[in-house]
Amino acid sequence: MKRIASFEVNHDLLDRGIYTSRIDGDAVTYDIRMKKPNNGDYLSTGEMHTIEHLFATYVRNSRYSDSILYVGPMGCRTGFYILIRDNVSPAEAIELIKQSFSFIAGFEGTIPGSTRMECGNYLDHDLPAAKRTAEEMLSVIKDWTPDMLVYKK
Repeated sequence: MKRIASFEVNHDLLDRGIYTSRIDGDAVTYDIRMKKPNNGDYLSTGEMHTIEHLFATYVRNSRYSDSILYVGPMGCRTGFYILIRDNVSPAEAIELIKQSFSFIAGFEGTIPGSTRMECGNYLDHDLPAAKRTAEEMLSVIKDWTPDMLVYKK
């Protein structure tokens, strides 16, 4: 079988940040790397689940809502992917991600979609951890630019 593109990325060189993972037609996949790969520090399932609910809620309510195709965690628990139509510029995508992490870091209240009726694992949430990670990511990406979206080789 043909190797998929994400397995071609040298994870030993990858650090926290935002990267363009791939472009398929009008869909751009951004790799939002929240933890350094293979470093022993990973997102917990509750933390990741809460980030997913808050991140997806924020971007799907933003002015870019019609351009958001998908927001979801990586199985390796080091980050998230967001798929956005290419009518959103890389600079706008970076700003949207920053705004999303700011929303998560400051979130108070009931996590959207976290009731038994709305969620398939409604008890597995960790808002304090999600807020800490979002705050950490804000410091990592505060000066991120489109020129920085390229994986190191």
